[in-house]
Amino acid sequence: MSRTWFVTGATRGMGVEIVKAALQQGDKVAATGRTLDKLLEVFADAPRDRIKLLELDVTSEAQAEAAVDTTMHHFGRIDVLVNNAGFCLLGRFEEATAAQIEAQFATNVFGMANVLRAVLPVMRAQQSGRILNTSSIAGVKATANATFYSASKFAVEGMTLALADEVAPLGIQVTAIEPGFFRTEFLNDRSAIHGENPIADYKPYGSSRDLAAADGQQQGDPVKLAQVVMQLVALDNPPRQLLIGNDAMDYVMPSLIARIEEMRGFEHLTNTTDF
Repeated sequence: MSRTWFVTGATRGMGVEIVKAALQQGDKVAATGRTLDKLLEVFADAPRDRIKLLELDVTSEAQAEAAVDTTMHHFGRIDVLVNNAGFCLLGRFEEATAAQIEAQFATNVFGMANVLRAVLPVMRAQQSGRILNTSSIAGVKATANATFYSASKFAVEGMTLALADEVAPLGIQVTAIEPGFFRTEFLNDRSAIHGENPIADYKPYGSSRDLAAADGQQQGDPVKLAQVVMQLVALDNPPRQLLIGNDAMDYVMPSLIARIEEMRGFEHLTNTTDF
């Protein structure tokens, strides 16, 4: 059965590949991004009868509502939302400015919420829908030198899990996808932003530039990630959280095991608060 997708952050990286994969399997897609010219360039060869290109800055609630309204007028429904727009603020806690921190959450968290608020009434009316919120392995294991990116993705995880419980009775399924390191533009200077206040005391312990140096060397293939997303959407009972990438499990699992062990190790303090 053909589906209609609504994809944010579709001008680069995994967003582009997800749109292409959906089109390749015969689906329809509303592909959104901050710059319409870039969308026109990226999808110049896409079938015009099955794609709608929409300019959308997710930090604008009005733009999110308008993009969803246009999609409904054009295609009549939205079966899959891929809430993918976001960027990475690199640097240590003290190195980021207040404005940079606010911008990180404005896009990665509040922007995602804007799109969700616009799409959920559509899916409730349909009594069906799939929502994929793009998180990260940094939303499961916080990453030094990416403090506020990690914090924003932890927020995405919490929002996704709570929302999944709320909308499950209405026929809507929600998953947080947690990619590892994929070979996209995500870490280069066209996408990532570095803290504006470098602090010399931290220099001997590495810098955000060390993370950015991995750009172009990541082992993950975004084309294969898109195929995982296609399979995920086809599942009758999808997971609420899905690690993606061969590096993801090795990165995340030791920290989860260590957390369980630490909780058990201090259980004697945890259980001392009853009347």
